Amino acid sequence: MIFVAATDDGDEIRYVDKKRWLWVLSTLSPGVPAFCALALLASGNVWWAAAPLIFYYALVPILDSLIGEDPNNPPEAVVEQMAEDQHYRRLLFVASGVLWLNFLIVVWVIGTQPLPLWAAALLTLSAAVASGSGLTVAHELGHKPNVVDKWGAKLVAAISGYSHFMIEHNRGHHVQVATPEDAASARLGESLWMFATREIPHVAKRGWQMEAARLHKKGLPVFSRHNDLLQGYAITGGVGLAIVVAFGPAMILFLVAHHAASWFHLTMANYVEHYGLKRTRKENGRYEPCQPHHSWNTNHILSNLLLFHLQRHSDHHTNPLVPYQSLRNFEELPHLPSGYPGSFVLAAIPPLWRAVMDPKVAKWADGDARKCNVAPGLENHYALKFQHL
Repeated sequence: MIFVAATDDGDEIRYVDKKRWLWVLSTLSPGVPAFCALALLASGNVWWAAAPLIFYYALVPILDSLIGEDPNNPPEAVVEQMAEDQHYRRLLFVASGVLWLNFLIVVWVIGTQPLPLWAAALLTLSAAVASGSGLTVAHELGHKPNVVDKWGAKLVAAISGYSHFMIEHNRGHHVQVATPEDAASARLGESLWMFATREIPHVAKRGWQMEAARLHKKGLPVFSRHNDLLQGYAITGGVGLAIVVAFGPAMILFLVAHHAASWFHLTMANYVEHYGLKRTRKENGRYEPCQPHHSWNTNHILSNLLLFHLQRHSDHHTNPLVPYQSLRNFEELPHLPSGYPGSFVLAAIPPLWRAVMDPKVAKWADGDARKCNVAPGLENHYALKFQHL
């Protein structure tokens, strides 16, 4: 399809989205654990249980490095046209169905097959990675104002019991992003593991508080059918109860492990997206508006295709209502060393992460640690460190 638009000076722009059908990869990648679970069932080879993790955390980073970055950038003149094209929106709902199907197939295989404990654990973790990555779909739909898309987001988040995500993300994270006040913005010197202990409970608590405040403002009871969080949690609880009834009490352990690992997978994304970056605080105490340079970008084509352009994070935070297909990359933005899967592996090894990322933060801040979102107690450490970088 060719998008045609006129520029302000009367010239005509014709743009072809070369990724129009490649976005199908975003709908298929959440099904990798289910495919491997069925392959295990058909072949009897339990090592298929390890294949999804190898795919996500080894193969994708390698292919990201080999294939390189994405040269496609929609011109400003066609962004609105692309945003209105329903082809891209339909793919989000296809992905939603694949996410649920993936979850239920893995549940069925684990619940009915006499798997070794390690194989069941690997399949559980693989399903959690898919569900956690699938929150990208909830993220995309949750930014839309219409009821259908918001319910689509709610259904996807319910797979992993993360129904507070859209509320906290939209009303909390997008308001306070890249400030010390935001629990979902990682601080310079803070490890992934320490960040998780701060971010996960605070985000859940803030999501509940924001929904309670919304209902109080409308004069509605918090514990009622009007509570968006309780609607999502009810779906999670109902599906979980059905799974336990169908396959036995042992599935409680699966559900707890799956949901916790899914939450942690999203936490890894939050960790790498704003590490160390901080908006300037003005004299009136307010922070400057969020700018593209307040998010880490990565433009690797494959991982972006698997994650609905989530990695073009700078444009998203600057224009949160712009849909994924219209997000753009700009060369002057701060860039991660790899796509999200590769960056997650790096973040899981704190000394390696700091060795790669701290010099990038120092360059971003022109060597001034005071411009950074520094973990409390490490201000002097980074002031001295930046002098030698």
